[in-house]
Amino acid sequence: MQLSVIIVNYNVKYFTEQSLYSVVKACKNLEAEIIVVDNNSTDDSYTFFINKFANVHFIWNKENIGFSKANNIGLRQATGRYILFLNPDTIVAEDCFEKCLVFFESAANIGALGIRMIDGTGKYLKESKRGFPTLMTSFFKLNGFAALFPYSKFFARYYAGHLSENKNQEVDVLAGAFMLVNKKVLDEIGSFDEDFFMYGEDIDLSYRIQKAGYKNYYFSESTIIHFKGESTNKDNLQHAKVFYGAMNLFVRKHYSGVKAALYSFFIYLVLGIKTVSTLFAGVFFPKSDIGNNKTGKHLLALLVGGKETCESLVILLKNTTAKLQIIAIVDANTPVNNTKDTLPQVQELINKHCIETIIFCVNDFSIKEIINIIQCIHPKVNYQFYSTGSCFIVGSTKINKAENWVALC
Repeated sequence: MQLSVIIVNYNVKYFTEQSLYSVVKACKNLEAEIIVVDNNSTDDSYTFFINKFANVHFIWNKENIGFSKANNIGLRQATGRYILFLNPDTIVAEDCFEKCLVFFESAANIGALGIRMIDGTGKYLKESKRGFPTLMTSFFKLNGFAALFPYSKFFARYYAGHLSENKNQEVDVLAGAFMLVNKKVLDEIGSFDEDFFMYGEDIDLSYRIQKAGYKNYYFSESTIIHFKGESTNKDNLQHAKVFYGAMNLFVRKHYSGVKAALYSFFIYLVLGIKTVSTLFAGVFFPKSDIGNNKTGKHLLALLVGGKETCESLVILLKNTTAKLQIIAIVDANTPVNNTKDTLPQVQELINKHCIETIIFCVNDFSIKEIINIIQCIHPKVNYQFYSTGSCFIVGSTKINKAENWVALC
């Protein structure tokens, strides 16, 4: 077996489904297996998936045991020479895995591989490549210096801003959303540390891979969509406690002495400030529904895909509560299915009708082409994705926004 893909699902069946459609396509020319570990989801994931994806191995946990433990359960079942830890809120291109494996097998002394990621709006995600967290790198990130000097090796090291996003190169930290690791390396150093419930486990594993003498590489020749954090609410204090707790765990595990004490103090100081500011904002600036499209206004939408699929989707949308007004359909199969033909049509319709949402029918042309398109469209709009036979359209307009999806049945 060449590749084992491990996905942990927790209350995001609609995103996991869309991800699996893309993963199945990406595994077509490989000897690969796909393992989904469900962390006792309460969104009826079991019933939803029980008759779907016959070639995917599902493991159903009786409780939410956390990201690290769930991945390790999947790893114990895996038989591939390479292990890919993949988030459920991702969509991968058809040739993504093949390209990654070719690079992996050609690079010297490589232990793990990460990839170029964009969010649901087509924006490059800086956490695709990172430096190890130190007191100074964290301080510069939080005080805004990293944002002021985004390409500085000194100020922007947290996101390795001095390294090009369009070049394959060695980096310190890989994102757990897409982490391809040699199984022999995992056998040698161990997998995710189960003391990390969520967050920080990817930093810890990246650190241990380097410490064992292997290299972590950032791979730029393929791009994935990462909706980012759809199964978590990043606006509450509980999230902040888990996140900063994970950072403190990493510090206590790998640093010592005065360095560790100062860093821990800094983490607790930041958490305290975050707590006070969140409570203050909740009292004096309560959240509104502005931007959540609860005004009754219908968003002007464009469908891109095969004509037959798009026409069927129009009928399905009429039976939903989705506030979408379909303005036009771009037939991706005419005259030729490629970016050169599709992009100008899409761009023209956006400019002409002030389109706010584009729904891509991903069965009708390649995800690789879709990824290329959404990075070229200006101005940016809301992108959503539909696979034939699915009961959901998924998308993401903002990085930290709650799940963005439309139920069709």
